[in-house]
Amino acid sequence: MSNVATNADSKEHGGRQLRFDIISIFPGFFAGILENGVITRAISTGLIDVCIHDLRTFAHDRHRTVDDRPFGGGEGMVLKPEPLAEAIESLGIAPKKDRDTSRETVVLLSAQGRRFTQATAREFSGMARVAMICGRYEGVDERVAETLADRELSIGDYVLSGGELGAAVILDSTMRLLPGVLGNEASSEFESFGRADGLLPTCEEGGPPSCTYGAGGLLDYPHYTRPAEFRGLLVPEVLSGGNHEQIRKWRREQALEKTLCNRPDLLEHAELTPQDKKYLESLKHRF
Repeated sequence: MSNVATNADSKEHGGRQLRFDIISIFPGFFAGILENGVITRAISTGLIDVCIHDLRTFAHDRHRTVDDRPFGGGEGMVLKPEPLAEAIESLGIAPKKDRDTSRETVVLLSAQGRRFTQATAREFSGMARVAMICGRYEGVDERVAETLADRELSIGDYVLSGGELGAAVILDSTMRLLPGVLGNEASSEFESFGRADGLLPTCEEGGPPSCTYGAGGLLDYPHYTRPAEFRGLLVPEVLSGGNHEQIRKWRREQALEKTLCNRPDLLEHAELTPQDKKYLESLKHRF
């Protein structure tokens, strides 16, 4: 087992720490991921604890075998249930029938799983422990999903060589929602798939109106920085005018337009105002 947790005190962030356990036959895969960027800071400040477990540790033959041929024939090899069961049981997580899944959960990364979303990341960020099983080869013995895992998750409609990339994605997207992880806590709210305005903290009384807009399930609006002109392209004039309400309106319209262009499926469940719907109607001739 590779434990990259820190003993740093996390009391300054409310005393709550989220632990991730990742079970893989390639524990070295995660070395670079855990040693760079925001994840490193979250570990060093004690906000998260990440433990990587080598599945082969729980195989007891001399070849440390963790896979076998599938019953019924077919291509590839299948991860055996015994080593995975021992690995999960070694973590001290409650048996599936007794597990409080509001506090701890076991996830099987699988191409057959439900699609991982921002809503799931937000759910995980409120837990104390998330354990992830990285599938490999042709798949994982179905009895693992039935007796050990609370859910199967996929990060997209495509097939990967293993669940390690998916586990890294879930780790990153979940831990950045924890208070104290990002330098500016509003960063995780005012972005693609963020919560709607009505679910966000309001501006301070007497302060300027917010020039950002809660996504409410939409994609994020376009961002610009210096220089004001780049290869003949200018930053939209509204962004430098200083009128917060105009900026807010422009950003909302741009988020609607980008969502309609790139992910129109999101509009089916997005929280839309009458003004949003009117603006979308005006765009239909362009897409």
